[in-house]
Amino acid sequence: MTCAEARHFSGRLFARNTTQWSSWAVAGPRRRAYFGGDTGYTAAFSEAGARLGPFDVTVLPVGAYDVAWPDIHMNPEESVRAHRDLRGGLLVPVHWATFNLAFHGWSEPVTRLRAAAETARIPLVVPRPGQRVDLLVPPALDDWWSALG
Repeated sequence: MTCAEARHFSGRLFARNTTQWSSWAVAGPRRRAYFGGDTGYTAAFSEAGARLGPFDVTVLPVGAYDVAWPDIHMNPEESVRAHRDLRGGLLVPVHWATFNLAFHGWSEPVTRLRAAAETARIPLVVPRPGQRVDLLVPPALDDWWSALG
């Protein structure tokens, strides 16, 4: 496991930026995975892709974004860009449809992500909450979220 850079603020109220956030690269004998954590877009993704990649799967945040705070959460198109920077194979979105932190609709992040991933020809898996996914044999993309919100 390699701790990699992330871009976010930390703290509450008056105690700001006293801790750091991180992403993680996990390398096994045959496979590599990248977990972006809670982050805004950063050039560090290109550096991690060159130094630690390519990755068989990237798990990247796609939600809770707003133009007023671009440095702390990626929008879906930035997540696709980060995935390409990381030299990723399969993309699995996280950090969406959980807490109501932003002004976008519940399913907007994954709807936008699907369009951006299709345009970029990036394989995408959007598991239902709690669903187990075999990343070596990913399931077909199932639009389960539209019926929920």
